[in-house]
Amino acid sequence: MKIQQSLKWLVPAIVMLFSSKVNAQQFDLGVRGGISIPNLTGGGSSMQNPLNTGYSSRQGPDFGILGEYHISKLFSIEAMISYSSQGGKKNGFQAYPFPDEAKPVVPPGQPIPPYLYADFKSQAKLNYLMVPIWAKFGWNLGHSPLRLYADAGPFFGFLVGAKQVTSGTSNVYFDEGKTMQVPIGSVDFNKTTDIKDQLNTFNFGISGNLGLAYLFGRSQVFVEGGGNYGFLNIQKGSANGKNNAGAATASIGYAYRICK
Repeated sequence: MKIQQSLKWLVPAIVMLFSSKVNAQQFDLGVRGGISIPNLTGGGSSMQNPLNTGYSSRQGPDFGILGEYHISKLFSIEAMISYSSQGGKKNGFQAYPFPDEAKPVVPPGQPIPPYLYADFKSQAKLNYLMVPIWAKFGWNLGHSPLRLYADAGPFFGFLVGAKQVTSGTSNVYFDEGKTMQVPIGSVDFNKTTDIKDQLNTFNFGISGNLGLAYLFGRSQVFVEGGGNYGFLNIQKGSANGKNNAGAATASIGYAYRICK
């Protein structure tokens, strides 16, 4: 329902922006591509546990198409539709949800713990279709063809895929201190699990960039670095804790002024 309500006004707004060359005096259309370096952060101390903490950054693609409507020499509005990698990774000794097959080996009288511990690699690979809308300020550097700019604004994210990829084999323990080994032998963690149904399909947050463009004729090439951070917890439930997604980005791109 949230997605439908958002798309009801968001899609027409983007279409109007990309087609605004009819009325705009200056309108640029371009492409951007690069890398995303995402990570997952625990969503507040009350929602943190060994399952949703301890993530480090991973790498993935980030690319899209953009439109920029120039209001003045210094200020413009830019929007983009992009494919963005999110998520994070853990390597080494870590917690994982208690599997049903391990319940029979719990010592008599001991409560079943919420998770077990083992040594393996894990990656949360989340992919979003993101629509950022930026207020952009730019300055020409003297009489050179270089232009410095900064932009910031909200983004709307729509989940298109989510997988948990684990690898390795390890003995399993009831505790983080490795004092109680689970008597089930070595466990194979090599598998890929689709976790899309466990996550919310919509996210909202803030993003921004700092960049340098080289102008020639009606064209420009640019390099920029920036980041994004989602305000909403990505999980539907709270059994595995709550996380917020965010990423640093580095990109190169090309834009052409189709209306001058």
